[in-house]
Amino acid sequence: MRLIKYILIIIIFSITAAYSNNDIKFQEWKKGFKKVALQNDISEETFDTVLKDIKFLPNVIKYDRYQPEFYEDTKTYISKRTSSKKVLKGLSFYKKNLYLINTIEKKYNIEKELLLSLMGIETNFGTYVGKMDILSSLATLSFDERRSEFFSKELLILLRLIENKQIDYKTLYGSWAGAFGFFQFMPSTMKNYAIDYDNNNYIDLKNNNDAYASAANYLGKIGWKKKQPCFYKIKLTDNIPKKYLNVSAKKLHDKKKLKYFRKYITNNDLLDKRFDNLAVAIITPDKDIIPDAENLSPAYIVFENYEIILKWNRSLRFSLAVCTLKDKFSNEL
Repeated sequence: MRLIKYILIIIIFSITAAYSNNDIKFQEWKKGFKKVALQNDISEETFDTVLKDIKFLPNVIKYDRYQPEFYEDTKTYISKRTSSKKVLKGLSFYKKNLYLINTIEKKYNIEKELLLSLMGIETNFGTYVGKMDILSSLATLSFDERRSEFFSKELLILLRLIENKQIDYKTLYGSWAGAFGFFQFMPSTMKNYAIDYDNNNYIDLKNNNDAYASAANYLGKIGWKKKQPCFYKIKLTDNIPKKYLNVSAKKLHDKKKLKYFRKYITNNDLLDKRFDNLAVAIITPDKDIIPDAENLSPAYIVFENYEIILKWNRSLRFSLAVCTLKDKFSNEL
């Protein structure tokens, strides 16, 4: 019994020491990052005011290493995010905001069903936008070596938005990864696509007006094509060359026209011939995370619109979930 207690004490001491060591290194990183910020035209006043209370957040590192996109199989991931309860909540939200959503759809030529789907999956229609201190989250991920360059750039962009008084730093609470608002925009997305839709000289992504217009503007600018498909779930023949099977969201390879792949698909009757000349890819999303997963199942033919959602969040399963929920809303509206 004494031995167990002794071991637990050692473990607790080791964890505490590791966190303490990280805190010290984090403060050293902060001093170095300040030099970088000043070199990028962030004023010392802004830096000291905005980042004076940031902390190293060990849980952010844990979340980064254990994202559901990394461990949930496709069926589980999609079913959790496209439930009938989610659809009902989305329909209720639509009825309460009908004029705004229909106006945005018409102005930006982006389907309301897609916007509802993205908002539903990202923040459950604005009811869960995250409670993490975004400045500390971005700083922690910038300090961390795994994706330091990416998050350092995001933090610098956010500081610039604050410097220009486009964003109030006191409101910056969101996801562990630094995303903000009803549609979970990263700072670079805010900078490039966020809109002051209600013309009050302030971009508020926790306000339906600015949030919806910004999301629609973003989707339009990155190439979403209204009334084109996103994906078809398919059954593949055993003789399909493995080179055509995409298991990573980083870059889809070996694209062909849909009509080319028909010879490898057994449920061709479900695939609309109007899209035969569109370029598509095949994904088998479970292969990279499920031990001994079937190489050919589940499988999907994915179109350009699917890849547009990949730009929003580079996850094969996220894009499938968004398009699935969009289709469910289309059946109801």
